Amino acid sequence: MPSYIYEVVDSAGNNKTETIDAANEAALVDKLQNEGFFVVSIRLAKDKAVAVKTVRKETGVKFAHEKCKIEDLLVFSRQLATMLEAGVTMLRTLDVIITQIRSKQLYTAVSQIRADIEQGSSLSAALAKHPKIFNQFWVSLAEVGEASGTMPLILNKLADHVEQDAAFRTAIVSAMVYPLILFVVCIGAVIFFALVVGPKFEEVFTSMHAQLPLMTKMLLNFFNFLKKYLFLLGAGFAGIVFLIRGYIATPIGQLQFEKLIYQMPILGDVTKLIVVERFSSQMSILVESGVPILYSLEITQKLVENKTCSLILAEVRAGVSEGKGIADALLDEEFFPIMAVQMIKVGEETGELGKMLKHVAHFYQAQVEAFMKRFGTIIEPFMLVFMAAMIGTIVIAIFLPLFKLGGNIHGH
Repeated sequence: MPSYIYEVVDSAGNNKTETIDAANEAALVDKLQNEGFFVVSIRLAKDKAVAVKTVRKETGVKFAHEKCKIEDLLVFSRQLATMLEAGVTMLRTLDVIITQIRSKQLYTAVSQIRADIEQGSSLSAALAKHPKIFNQFWVSLAEVGEASGTMPLILNKLADHVEQDAAFRTAIVSAMVYPLILFVVCIGAVIFFALVVGPKFEEVFTSMHAQLPLMTKMLLNFFNFLKKYLFLLGAGFAGIVFLIRGYIATPIGQLQFEKLIYQMPILGDVTKLIVVERFSSQMSILVESGVPILYSLEITQKLVENKTCSLILAEVRAGVSEGKGIADALLDEEFFPIMAVQMIKVGEETGELGKMLKHVAHFYQAQVEAFMKRFGTIIEPFMLVFMAAMIGTIVIAIFLPLFKLGGNIHGH
């Protein structure tokens, strides 16, 4: 069936441009007029990919950003699930979604996926060609949906998972943003005083031959040092960060960095809970969707984004392949909390492993979110006090000689 690009005007005077499949041009005109549209133009699109791109260009939809964000994947998965559930064909669904994508990277990928499917490829095989956007988690769930004929249900589960993951990340980031802003403002204020305010007051003190208090001398010496070596300090800090990040990117460096984090009193515990939450949420979706246990463990091992946990899951997978239960294998590794292991064991014994893994994920997600809220509430006053103390010390040290000079003048 040929594809046409049409432009119409509705009863309110609004223009609309879309692409649609129709038997012929006359049939399309009748259809549009029966729907109450005034037909402006209709032309044949040589292929559907060109049609989609033409519609996107003519409707003025622009990309909001280059990279594919988690929010883009959430919208994509939710739209795909909803339209397929409503009985819309895969190709028509992708046609509609492509015109609404705001990420250039995702737009390019989905356009290619649509072309592959039109040529006879399965959705899972088409997704697998874009691992930077659709990882093995997406591909495996798509395979299950295709094999079981429950693609809309699987995609809805996937959309729920992406939505929860996005909300979880947002909660963590939100708790860290305000303290980070306060710290940056504080450092910026110190640099401003060192480069602008300090030198001017130093000139005034020098011209007045004032006897400076020790506190003022130390501050002005610090400002002079900062002014003289600010570029070197900045370059040195950036170099150290670059080297550390490079080392952490290596397998040994990542393991040592994670070990250091886990040894920290509070941060280590919270990091472990985040890792457990990620493992549980991904495993629950895979198991509930019908992915075999060993394959689910293999996928989660690759996606958990934690080298320590990845190595542990490799050992767990080896234990399960030898006949052990997941809970028993996890207990041998002594990484996961006892409560999580016990809940997983109950899930294995009752045949409700997917449901129990989901409970584990929700429990630890709530714990992490509650901690981040408490952390934000506690750290904000400390940061404010720190800022007040630092700025106050600078102001007192700068104005103290002026107060003394004013007192001497008043005494005379």
